[in-house]
Amino acid sequence: MSQLNDQVFYLDQASFFAWIYKILYPVEWLMTQIMYFFHKALTFIGFQDGPGVAWILSIMFLVIFVRLCILPLFIKQMHSMRKMQAMQPKLQHIQNKYKGKTDPASREAQQRETMKLYQDTGANPMGSCIPALIQGPVFMAMFYVLTAARYIALDNGSKEPFGAFSVEVTKQIEGTSLFGVSLADMFPSADAHGKVVIGIFIALMCLTMFLSQYYNLRRNLPRASMEGPQYNMQRSMAFIFPVMYIFSGVMFPSAVLVYWLTNNLWTLGQVVWQVHHMPTPGSPAHEAKEIRDRKREEARRERQGLPTIEEEELAKARAAEAERAEKGHQRQQPKRKKNKKKR
Repeated sequence: MSQLNDQVFYLDQASFFAWIYKILYPVEWLMTQIMYFFHKALTFIGFQDGPGVAWILSIMFLVIFVRLCILPLFIKQMHSMRKMQAMQPKLQHIQNKYKGKTDPASREAQQRETMKLYQDTGANPMGSCIPALIQGPVFMAMFYVLTAARYIALDNGSKEPFGAFSVEVTKQIEGTSLFGVSLADMFPSADAHGKVVIGIFIALMCLTMFLSQYYNLRRNLPRASMEGPQYNMQRSMAFIFPVMYIFSGVMFPSAVLVYWLTNNLWTLGQVVWQVHHMPTPGSPAHEAKEIRDRKREEARRERQGLPTIEEEELAKARAAEAERAEKGHQRQQPKRKKNKKKR
């Protein structure tokens, strides 16, 4: 029990991030209320009250709720990323133009041309970071809430609820099992079966994150950007970031892993949808979309009995040729320049 009290003290007082958790208390309080609301709604439509799948679904619905709230920011992020990726060839051209030049005049000229490029394209380097900056505190709050639940459930001398998480509610969450593993279990304290299940969750988290990044790199970057040191660095990060999940995932409760995996699956779905419907101009995905759009247009014309795209283009070319020929036969009268009268 003393070790438990030390852990609670660490979470509440001694942690380096304790002041951040205190700042995020309104977000943490709101999360407990949202999870409790989803659980009550699920039990109302027939799910079992108390420990059970309703709490697992509540965590997943919390992810969906958060992602829907930041969906407008995600749409802005997509447009910003498309602009940033489309301008990469021009940006590399500017960088190569001033490569090796360290004099103040060259640096100022490079900075001026770079800023002009950003202004002309409307790209914002920070536009793709805003959703991540919002999700970061949300994830930290979720980690604290679900970690604190296991200590509240033990009722270690404090019966004060944490938002909607009373002792009774947290005991229900702790008693909920997923594939035989409690939502409160962590990899170090789990038994052999629990370590296997948690390990599979961590592996799926790494895989979904890797697929999101690698699919975007291979399908949604302009072909001109698929070379050089910057592209190699992005490709390396696509492998490095998922590996970092392994070291952090083993320290999280299973409930946090459920939240994290659901969030990664949502991100992967967003990336696939974005690359399919809103690809970056000049990318392989954009070329594939142009082929799909052309086939769709040809099918529409065939259903409506309209001329094909080739026939329409041929008719336009013949009309333009006839117009040029007609203008060529007409004698152009020379225009005399008017001399200004001298005063």
